[in-house]
Amino acid sequence: MTSFQPWSVDAVNLPEHADNAIHTDVGARAAGFSGALVAGVTTYAYLTHAPVTSWGTSWLEGGGAEVRFRHPVMDAERVDLIIGHVDSGGHTVTASVDGATRADARFTEVGDALPERDGPTLEPIEFVVDRSWSDYGFRAGDDLPIYDDHDIAHPTSWPRLANRFCHEQLVDGSWIHVRSRIVHHSVAPIGSRIRASAAVAERFDSRAGERAVLDVRISADGLAVASIEHEAIIRLAT
Repeated sequence: MTSFQPWSVDAVNLPEHADNAIHTDVGARAAGFSGALVAGVTTYAYLTHAPVTSWGTSWLEGGGAEVRFRHPVMDAERVDLIIGHVDSGGHTVTASVDGATRADARFTEVGDALPERDGPTLEPIEFVVDRSWSDYGFRAGDDLPIYDDHDIAHPTSWPRLANRFCHEQLVDGSWIHVRSRIVHHSVAPIGSRIRASAAVAERFDSRAGERAVLDVRISADGLAVASIEHEAIIRLAT
C-alpha cells in the first residue's frame, strides 16, 4: 500500500461559503466563536491531498472516505496533515492546528457501497460542471494539477452538494457540517450534467442543536459518481 505523506497549508475562507453566516465574522461571533469558521469542505479538501497524491485517479474513481469535523478551523490558521494508522483497508489522516485535532478522516482506495436509506425527499439539484467545481482545491491552497490535467470535478464537489441541500432546503440560519461518509463511483468531467437527489434519513436533537442525516446520490450524465451519508447541525442550540 502506497504511503501517505504529511503536508501543511494555510487555511482559506473561500467567499462562496459566506451564504452560511457561520463562515462570516459577524455570524460566527453571534454563534459564540471568535471569528469566521473555514468551511468543513475546505478542511476536507486539505485532507484529500493525501489520498490523491498517493492513489491518484483510482481513488477519485472508486475510493471511499469517512470524515468527521471535531473542532473548527479558522481563517489563515496553519493546517498540518498528520498521517496516522495504516491497515490493509486504508489510511487515517488528521487535520491539526498547533497540535490540536480539528478533523480526521479514513481513506480507502476502494469504497464500500452505502445502502440507500428512506426518508422525506428533497428537491433534486441539477447543473453543468464548470471550472468552479474543478479548481476548488487550488483556490483553497492545494496546487495538485490532477483536476486540470483530467478536466474533472474536485472530490469536495460531493459534500458541497450535500451541504447545498442543507443550506437551501433545511436551514434558516447558521449551521454546521459535522461528518460525511463518501463513496466514489466514477469521476465527473467538466461539461457533464450533474443530478443530485437526497432523502432526510434521520432528524434528531442533540446538545449542539437539531441534526439531520441525509442520504445523497449523485450522477453525471446519468452515470453514478458518488453516494454520501451526510450529517449536519441544521439548527444550533441557543
